[in-house]
Amino acid sequence: MTTSKVASMHDAIAELVRDGDTVAIEGFTHLISFAAGHEIIRQGRRDLTLARLTPDLVYDQMVAAGVARKLVFSWLGNPGVGGLHAIRRRIEAADQTDGDSAALDRLELEEYSHFGMVARYTAGAANLPFFPLRSYFETDLPVANPLIRPISSPYGDEVVYAVPPLKPDVTIVHAQRASAGGDTQVWGLLGCQKEAAFAADRVIVVVEEVVDERVVRADPNRTLIPGLVVDAVVIEPWGAHPSYVQGSYDRDNAFYLDWDAISRDEERLQGWLREWVHDLDGRAAYLEKLGVERLATLRPGSAPSGSVDYGEYR
Repeated sequence: MTTSKVASMHDAIAELVRDGDTVAIEGFTHLISFAAGHEIIRQGRRDLTLARLTPDLVYDQMVAAGVARKLVFSWLGNPGVGGLHAIRRRIEAADQTDGDSAALDRLELEEYSHFGMVARYTAGAANLPFFPLRSYFETDLPVANPLIRPISSPYGDEVVYAVPPLKPDVTIVHAQRASAGGDTQVWGLLGCQKEAAFAADRVIVVVEEVVDERVVRADPNRTLIPGLVVDAVVIEPWGAHPSYVQGSYDRDNAFYLDWDAISRDEERLQGWLREWVHDLDGRAAYLEKLGVERLATLRPGSAPSGSVDYGEYR
């Protein structure tokens, strides 16, 4: 029988996320583990390098809470709304201050394209020294980031660009379901969760539910991340709010709109962090505070997928 890897969010973060780590919370607009980000804030982690294809509200909150010293990213913003004001303030305040104090508070930035970040995770997962790609021609990113380097093809005269591998200390992904042993199944919009998980030293999977191994085996093509690379499985329904989980709940668009105003004012933002993160002991308290009526508005209608008969092996 497979050994259970189920743990509480508190215990998973306490054991697997350490000061100074490179942490990737992945999920491309979909399946973003805000619950894990809030627990990292609550436990007071410091000097983290935060890696993500699209830093959005979760990293704006984590930077505002003081957990990060560096951001490794591609596109950055509040999707469909505007900028990330906590991150912007941290960058601009450091740029406007002279002396050692600026260096101590500066948020380091390392920017790539979306595909550049995917290529970095892929190189990390495959234990490659670099990954070649074409997409940096006619852009200024190689000027802004000297780690994006031109290289000559070993098979001709062509020149392409190369990016280094990205190997997070910890990758955290949210998913619809997993077995207790960590076999993790996802449907809907995917990002680079698989690549980020295989590239990482430690992996935390946060799920809406844990299911019997027979459920996973009956529908194997949904298994994105195998249990052999998973260190902890955390059962946290609504753990991706305000992002969405296909089939479970919709994106809370009102939250993204509200965050723009909240994050523009540092005092108001810190008040939000106290009220919604520090003063709560976990996700259950967060959901209770959010209220059943608001949660009910995010429940999607039914849209069953077609069934497949895999056939019985004889």
